[in-house]
Amino acid sequence: MLLRIDTNIDIDDIQINFDESGLWILNIAIAIIMFGVALGITSNDFKQLFKNPKIVFVGVFSQFILLPATTFIAIILIKPHPSFALGMMMIAACPGGNVSNFFSKMARGNAALSVSLTAFATLICIVMTPVNLHFWGSLYEPTNNILKTISINPYDLFKLVSLILGVPLIFGMLIKQYFNELSIQIEKILKPLSMGVFIVLIVIAFSQNLEIFIDHIHHVLYLVIFHNIFAYILGFYTAKAFKLDPKNCRTIAIETGIQNGGLGLLLIFSFFNGLGGMALLAAFWGIWDVFSGMILAYYWGRKKITY
Repeated sequence: MLLRIDTNIDIDDIQINFDESGLWILNIAIAIIMFGVALGITSNDFKQLFKNPKIVFVGVFSQFILLPATTFIAIILIKPHPSFALGMMMIAACPGGNVSNFFSKMARGNAALSVSLTAFATLICIVMTPVNLHFWGSLYEPTNNILKTISINPYDLFKLVSLILGVPLIFGMLIKQYFNELSIQIEKILKPLSMGVFIVLIVIAFSQNLEIFIDHIHHVLYLVIFHNIFAYILGFYTAKAFKLDPKNCRTIAIETGIQNGGLGLLLIFSFFNGLGGMALLAAFWGIWDVFSGMILAYYWGRKKITY
């Protein structure tokens, strides 16, 4: 796994090179994480979810419509470096991260809703992630200029997201459906193991250029923190505007604020040649939203829910 950055070039010209073996490990780690999540999902979760279509609408609307749209508006106002802007769009276009399920339970939210929304978001992101990234990225001239220099085949993007998220989701659900006891045993081992592999992979990759990462982290630090906190607020008050109960408001907030930074990194390395600004932002997001999610979940977990 190799990372090489030239400190004498502009931030938007930074290229983080992830070698082929590292990229394959990242692919496998994300697929295994998704498989582990799917082992806790049954078809009944979807049935329960669609008994209340309002919640489905609010969850999808907040995560796949409002977040990308408001991210675009924020970029217009803030005017960050083009690759940072495209990184923000990439994060906003990704589905929720699997740790959102743990945080929803910890926050005394609706854990069943969180699992169901994660599964549903994973399915629709196969289409929505490429569409949102291309649509919003094309509307902003600096990011559109980057997109013009990158050859992105929509079918290849669709295929990669399907293989990494869709196939493990379906396979895991089938095992849960027909081999429930086995799925419980596998899940106990797989979840911590897969997350550990993913974290170690990212740490090793960036430790090889720790000095460079430290030199440039201040460029994305405030962007990521602002974007993440804004996403929590957006999710919470969108759910509240639709008059969902407090437990569901907490869940929608966490589902909107915890984005799959790992998938974002994978797409950046696969289709953007590890574009430095995008990769730095997505990598820091993946670290930060776990930290912020833990704090928010701990706070809500100790706070009494009032109806």
